[in-house]
Amino acid sequence: MRAFREAVEAGDLEAVEALLAEDVVFSSPVVFKPYPGKAITAAILRAVSQVFEDFRYERELAGGEGRDHALVFTARVGDRALTGCDFIHLDEEGLIDELTVMVRPLSGAQALAAAMGARFDEIVKEAEARSASAS
Repeated sequence: MRAFREAVEAGDLEAVEALLAEDVVFSSPVVFKPYPGKAITAAILRAVSQVFEDFRYERELAGGEGRDHALVFTARVGDRALTGCDFIHLDEEGLIDELTVMVRPLSGAQALAAAMGARFDEIVKEAEARSASAS
């Protein structure tokens, strides 16, 4: 999805958030349970943008009548290089209703889990504040 890719690459997190459906479901590469909702998904994406270094999309794949996309990326977390993929599904209005992220190798996923885990209380507080202000 070009708009998502361009917003992420530009570091425009407000534009990224605008592309998310209210009922988006985010599936993390390091947590079993998916996270439903725009506020928590946006907060996670803001945090990961601070954790990833040298983030770069390598290629984009599309299918499913234009509603399914895969964006392959590379990044670092500390001294751990990783490769990952954002799997994106669009709803009927063209907003992201599913975002699943996968990363490899295991050492990169572990570094990501540790870095995001250290920030997770802040992520939840931000999501709660955004949900309250949106109500």
